[in-house]
Amino acid sequence: MRRTRGFKIAANVCRVILAMTFILSGFTKVIDPWGTALKVNEYLSIYGMEWLQPAAMTFSIWLCGAELMMGCMLLFKVRIRLISIFAVVSMCFFTVLTLLSATVLPVEDCGCFGDALKLTPWETFVKNLVLLPMAFVVWWRYRPDKIFAFKPVEIALTCIFFSLSMYLGYYCYIHLPLIDFLPYKVGVNIHEAMQAPAVEAGESETVLVYRNRATGEEREFALEDPEWQDDTKWEWVDTRTTSEAPSIRPLVSEFALRDAGGDATEEVITRPGRVYMLCVTAFDRLPRGCARRMARLVERAREEGAEVVCLTPDPLYGEMWHDFGTGEVRCYNIDASTMRTMLRAENGLVTLDDGTITAKRNCRDIRP
Repeated sequence: MRRTRGFKIAANVCRVILAMTFILSGFTKVIDPWGTALKVNEYLSIYGMEWLQPAAMTFSIWLCGAELMMGCMLLFKVRIRLISIFAVVSMCFFTVLTLLSATVLPVEDCGCFGDALKLTPWETFVKNLVLLPMAFVVWWRYRPDKIFAFKPVEIALTCIFFSLSMYLGYYCYIHLPLIDFLPYKVGVNIHEAMQAPAVEAGESETVLVYRNRATGEEREFALEDPEWQDDTKWEWVDTRTTSEAPSIRPLVSEFALRDAGGDATEEVITRPGRVYMLCVTAFDRLPRGCARRMARLVERAREEGAEVVCLTPDPLYGEMWHDFGTGEVRCYNIDASTMRTMLRAENGLVTLDDGTITAKRNCRDIRP
């Protein structure tokens, strides 16, 4: 009797730990579906499944939403037998995956907690080794229960958890992450952040890997090398650190803007007053509604005396101006990965006041 009671207590402790881990992991990823989609693309590329990359965003929202939903169902004991089976299967899968990521096919960061908490593949593997027996304990505790005997309240809770989890991912996809864990968050002065030491002495060195668009050849660049900033010639592949204990946080020091005259970073981020930075991934794919909102913003900026610039990874081919309908805006080239780190959206707006980020908007949320 005592052994049975002790086992039940241990199983409940394991259930709560698993539930909180799944909730934290799912929440930190589902609120940043763009970042999670990038990590999914990285894994698909490593395992030779590039043909699935167009569905990366769908995978991002569904997988992370399912993880969050599973954590909620574990926490509230909703159809616990069925969920415990999913927990065991998922922990087995991710334990093997992280072992491969740490050995055969190494990656810099497994992305299990998004950008909120960075763990190396070995740290993630150890975490999974600890959680895997817990999942088995929970499954063993509830194995006598029926798998599909849903009670009415369980059906209602399952629908609620599913709807909330998926809607959260969709909401952050069409807007911006609810919580910004990235270095270009509101309140950061880009110029000051760029002056801070990018790498602490003796820890790591950042290397940028780019692919030549013409030849397909991959090449490594140091951060201070300006050649990689030519987006017409080089395509970003990876950013990694060279060290036994790499620093895997994104670096603001990678922020760079270029025009026909060369590096224009200082010119933009040190301008006094307000600067609206319109971010456009590709002009030929800019939605009409987005273009109209940007045009109205350009008009309003002129009335208030603010500056407006356009940042894009789209090759400019010497065309340094773009007409949004109410006036031409000066354009600058920015690296695609840097823009995705700064703004988790295809198109949008970043507002600077004396060089400090004061607002970020998805294009559909621009309100002139």
